[in-house]
Amino acid sequence: MLGWDNCFSIWAKSASLGFPSMNVWDFSRSPASARLLVDFGVERGLSAPGLLARSGLSSRQLGDPNVEITAEQELRVAANLLRALKQPSGGLGFEVGARYHFSTYGLWGYGLIASGTAGDALSLALRFLPLTYAFTVISYYEEGEFGVLSFAEPDLAPELKRFLVERDMAATAVLLKEVCGETFSLARFTLKTHRAPVGQTSSAVVRSVFGRSPEGAARLNSLAFERSLLSRRLPQADPVTVSMCEQMCERLMESRRVRAGAAATIRQYLNAAPGGLRSTLEDMARMMNTSPRTLKRRLQEEGTTYTALLADARGAVARELLLDRSLALTEIAGRLGFSDLSSFSQAFKRWYGMAPTVFRDRNSR
Repeated sequence: MLGWDNCFSIWAKSASLGFPSMNVWDFSRSPASARLLVDFGVERGLSAPGLLARSGLSSRQLGDPNVEITAEQELRVAANLLRALKQPSGGLGFEVGARYHFSTYGLWGYGLIASGTAGDALSLALRFLPLTYAFTVISYYEEGEFGVLSFAEPDLAPELKRFLVERDMAATAVLLKEVCGETFSLARFTLKTHRAPVGQTSSAVVRSVFGRSPEGAARLNSLAFERSLLSRRLPQADPVTVSMCEQMCERLMESRRVRAGAAATIRQYLNAAPGGLRSTLEDMARMMNTSPRTLKRRLQEEGTTYTALLADARGAVARELLLDRSLALTEIAGRLGFSDLSSFSQAFKRWYGMAPTVFRDRNSR
């Protein structure tokens, strides 16, 4: 599945903090990522209390493994860090992201390392993606001989948005190398921004983490690798460990599902899971480890249906794909899970009141 920008809205305006607060991704989380941000700033002469200002967090809480913080609190720390360092030229996110190792993610990270193959690790990673610290919407799709991870930008202030994109991409590149081994290499690294990271430190980090320079002015932020790598047997594979990690991740996800709701969880899966837009209610229930009947009832209690959620996700992705004039309408229809172009055209008219060709022509102009 293609995960382009704004596949669905995951942010709601927050007047109190001056930047959007999360809806779909607003899960409680370990303070490990916020602690890493603070440590990075302290090493550069900043004060921990200043970096934690208006976050509601204390240095003591960052060192307590039993504490859970909100994504909004971590966002505040990131914003404080950027404001204090005053580095608007970009590249800072790459430096921070290079510090995120598999152990930073706890059970999720250890589950990746213990997976049987790189493909198993990718499947586990996407299934439990909300257990990470990502603020970008990370999606996976396949393009010829390549597997591609895309990073859709959150709706935030430009500098904070760029920092988070850089951080999430660097953290992912580090994980890919740690999971697949030192011989792993990226086939492509693209950024939507025209600006390349500047500064000797940032440039050196980019070469070290990604193994190549980014291609700028791209249509999406992405990391691509050879699909054949997915069948590679991992050196630290351990079926007992990965089974334990998977079960515990499932428990964490279930507890967070209760707080976030079934609809929010389904939106995540539709956006991130390979082939998500082709999923049926039964497929989604199986992925969420529940029965179709139970899932249907939960959605009814939240005032929606699986059909409506699937239509929303398809409609949002369709709009983005139509902006790429290199894609034929038949190809877009297939990627969205429609059997033919006519079915896609009829659905698009229901969603937006116009044919996909009209939408493409208007937005091209």
